[in-house]
Amino acid sequence: MKNLFFFPAFILCFLLVFPGNSAAAATTPRPTPVILEEISDLLSIFRYSEAVALFDTINPADASNSRIRLLKASVLNSAGKIREAREIAEDITVKEPENLDALFILSAIEAAAGRQREQRALLDKILGVDPENLSALIDLGNLNLQTRSLNNAMTCYRKVLEIDAANLSALLGMATIYRLNRDPQNAEAMLNKAVVSHPREAAPYHERARLYKSAGFAVQALADFDRAKELDDQDYWIAMDRANTLLDLFRKPEALEEFERAVKLNPWDYLAYAYTAGIKDELGDYEGAERDYEILAKLKPDYYFAFEGVGLHKMRRGQWAQARDAFAETYRQAPNEYYYALLAAACWMRADTVAGPRQFLNQAMAKVKRDTIEYYMLRLYYDLSGRVYNGENDMLSRVDRETDTNVKARMLFYLAQYYDIRGNQNLANRFYVQFRDLSRQALPEWRLNEWICIDRGL
Repeated sequence: MKNLFFFPAFILCFLLVFPGNSAAAATTPRPTPVILEEISDLLSIFRYSEAVALFDTINPADASNSRIRLLKASVLNSAGKIREAREIAEDITVKEPENLDALFILSAIEAAAGRQREQRALLDKILGVDPENLSALIDLGNLNLQTRSLNNAMTCYRKVLEIDAANLSALLGMATIYRLNRDPQNAEAMLNKAVVSHPREAAPYHERARLYKSAGFAVQALADFDRAKELDDQDYWIAMDRANTLLDLFRKPEALEEFERAVKLNPWDYLAYAYTAGIKDELGDYEGAERDYEILAKLKPDYYFAFEGVGLHKMRRGQWAQARDAFAETYRQAPNEYYYALLAAACWMRADTVAGPRQFLNQAMAKVKRDTIEYYMLRLYYDLSGRVYNGENDMLSRVDRETDTNVKARMLFYLAQYYDIRGNQNLANRFYVQFRDLSRQALPEWRLNEWICIDRGL
């Protein structure tokens, strides 16, 4: 997260120190206050690199001032140029060890780097100089909250509230502590104070909505999420949380609309796509679901359910090579789930040759315990890849004796696939129907089976 530091108020203090009629302004082609205003404008639209470049146009006499240098350090920090920012701030603290602005910049740098011990030491130093510094108390409270030092965090927030009873950060921090301590009543009380004190801020409504949602009060949560959205319609997490609440209320089309709004707000976060793909699947928008699964797989390549979704839809459309690759990747990430190997093998045989997955199946069999029904089904496919048909009766008998309904259903589906590949559609259809009659909707094979039954009019 970019660390914006004292903008634009920080710049205004420089404009007071460097008024437009100063001697420096008279000898400078572009007065320092004008340049600072331009820097402020650039920062407001997050154009950090251009803002940094403008510091080189300030006349040397002004640029050497510690306050201008601190402003530059803060902008460098926001621009991601941490080393340069640190050098300036540390140089100033050598000369001015109690310069709070420099210490805050160093604290922000340590926080961004995750160096909690160093950040804590700097905040303690600031509070040693100014024990009632609200920003330092809040940062220390947040740090303690982050490390689950809840009592220490509460001490910091309480000190802030003694000084400023309506401080939003402290009220939200206290609410979080109460929530973590499983004290929802006090958490709600803090959030109620925050809402009353800051009716135009989205954060207190958002946090109170999350509290209500976690307690099972979805209707009340949605009302607060609606208000938070009105106040800040650009917040990705408000959209995500609101969409999830709509799901809790069984309002899937509206939830999908909100998840898609979240995608527009942050198209690079994978989580929203996981929801949009699943909901589109359930609502019958298969093209949209397939597209979102593909995006999800690119954004989160270690999320194997994304590849499962891609594989299912590629298989639905008869794109066997792409389905094979998707299921093979799913199996690579979930090597204990044998059925991904069977799906990959089935698609492989259709995309290439029956013998194509023989080595792949041999490796899969090595990971499954012998004398299990899963092993024998993999062996049946392995034999099929070598055009040896001597295990069918044994497999049929094992499936017939299987007592685990989920396992039995899966075996029926893969028997159906086996006979489809061999060209015996009548026998394949028989097993597809038997699978359907077991009503195992939670299995991924169920989707494939339904599509096949619909396509064949079974």
